[in-house]
Amino acid sequence: MRVAVVGATGRIGRLTSEILRDGGHEVVPVARSLGVDVLTGDGLDKAMDGVAAVIDCSNSPAQDVATVVDFFTTTTANLLAAEQRAGVGHHVPLSIVGMTEPAVTPHYAGKLAQEATVERGPVPWTIVRATQFHDFAAMVASWTERDGTAVVAPLLMQPIAPADVAAVLAEIAVGEPRRERLDIAGPETQDLVDMARRTHAARGQEIRLVPTWDGPHGVSMAGNVLLPGADARILPTTFDAWLAAGAQ
Repeated sequence: MRVAVVGATGRIGRLTSEILRDGGHEVVPVARSLGVDVLTGDGLDKAMDGVAAVIDCSNSPAQDVATVVDFFTTTTANLLAAEQRAGVGHHVPLSIVGMTEPAVTPHYAGKLAQEATVERGPVPWTIVRATQFHDFAAMVASWTERDGTAVVAPLLMQPIAPADVAAVLAEIAVGEPRRERLDIAGPETQDLVDMARRTHAARGQEIRLVPTWDGPHGVSMAGNVLLPGADARILPTTFDAWLAAGAQ
C-alpha cells in the first residue's frame, strides 16, 4: 500500500515510516523540508498521487491559541481537499488523550479543531489519540528550568512509548477506516514529578523539582483527566523499560 506520512521528518513520523517500510508498504514522506507544505498546499497534489492512506503527525511550534488553531484547521483542510482529489480512502491523524472542551492549553485547542475538521471532512477517517510520551516529564521540566530548578505539576498520566504509537498508526492506516476515536496508552499510571526525577537521574542530570499547580499545568488537569478511557488499547512498553534503555 502507498501511504503518505505528514510530518515524516519528525520523531513519530520517522518511526511510523520505518515500520510501514518494514511491512512492505511504500511511504510518501510529506514535510516542508522535502518540498511539500501542508500550510500553503504547495506540492500536496503531487504527493497524494496514488496514495491509499494518509497519516498526519504534523505539529505546530506556536504557543498562542489563535495561531495553533489556524495551523491545524488550515493544514487539515488542505490535506483533506488534496486527498479527496486524489481518491485517498483513509485519513489517520495523531491526537491526544484527555482533551475536553474548553481546551486547557493552546495545543489542545488546536488538536480539538483538527479533530472537528477531520470528522466533518470528505475523507473516511480514524483518529488515534495517544497519551503523553515517556519523555514528556523531562520536556515539561525543561520549559521552566532556571539555575537548576524546575516547577512541575503532579499530573497523573499513563505514558506511552513513541515506538508503540508509531506501530499503531501504521497498523490503523493500512486497515479500514473506523470513523471513531481510538485511545492508546502505556501499561502503567505514573506521576509527572516522579517521572521527571527518574528521567533526570537516568540521564545524569541534577535538577531540583518543585511540585506545583502554578506552572504550565493547572488544577484543571488534575485527577484522571489525562488518563485513557476504559476501552483504550494498552501498549506494552513500560516507563521503566524506557529508562533502562537510556531514556532517549
